Amino acid sequence: MESYSVDVAAIAYKLKDTTNWWRDINGSRLWQDRIFHILAALYGLVAAVALVQLIRIQMRVPEYGWTTQKVFHFLNFLVNGVRALVFVFRRSVQNLHPEIVQHILLDMPSLAFFTTYALLILFWAEIYYQIAMWLILWWKYIPVLVILSKMFFAGVSLFAALGFLLYGGRLFLMLQRFPVESKGRRKKLQEVGYVTTICFTCFLVRCIMMCFNAFDKGADLDVLNHPILNLIYYLLVEILPSSLVLFILRKLPPKRGITQYHPIR
Repeated sequence: MESYSVDVAAIAYKLKDTTNWWRDINGSRLWQDRIFHILAALYGLVAAVALVQLIRIQMRVPEYGWTTQKVFHFLNFLVNGVRALVFVFRRSVQNLHPEIVQHILLDMPSLAFFTTYALLILFWAEIYYQIAMWLILWWKYIPVLVILSKMFFAGVSLFAALGFLLYGGRLFLMLQRFPVESKGRRKKLQEVGYVTTICFTCFLVRCIMMCFNAFDKGADLDVLNHPILNLIYYLLVEILPSSLVLFILRKLPPKRGITQYHPIR
């Protein structure tokens, strides 16, 4: 009985040590800056890759103008570039007043991220309602509206996840019905399957995290003293998915004269 009590006490002490480690890092100004600078560097790297890919496509097929592929890479560059700047100046952003300016700077890249990966109609609905909330909060700060804003992001993320699952799944099943000897069938199946899985997962995780963010102060992403949570969140829902999708869709369109290229406009 005495040995059992000692074991329980040892486990409790270890758990307390783990909690203290998390709390110490969150409360350390040095670690806050380090983690935010790591996030800035990662976002900057993804932005650079997207920009290089955009330039390569433009040099390969300049005559087609702004195709969907070019817009996709440009938005990736824009989203990740803005995120990198926000995390470089994260401490200055936290001190901006009125407080709604902080929300705008932190939320605008998320709006663009949705544009890049979700259906266009979701983006327009998001802009319409989000700007209305921002205008009200600018006039008078109402905590309930901040919660509604975060829940709106959670709802949009859920619909985006379901959209990728539904239409990505349908496209995958359609491609499976193509003849086995069809050129590029296997590669397209892999592309659609990977992108669907990645985007569904990242938007579902975003939805769950935004729900916690709305109601639990311990899961608040818009404060300086939660750097580890910021690192995990942005790594899982933006940096890693963007990097993987850019890698999967890295193939350039064929040169004109070799194979006729029909961009989706």
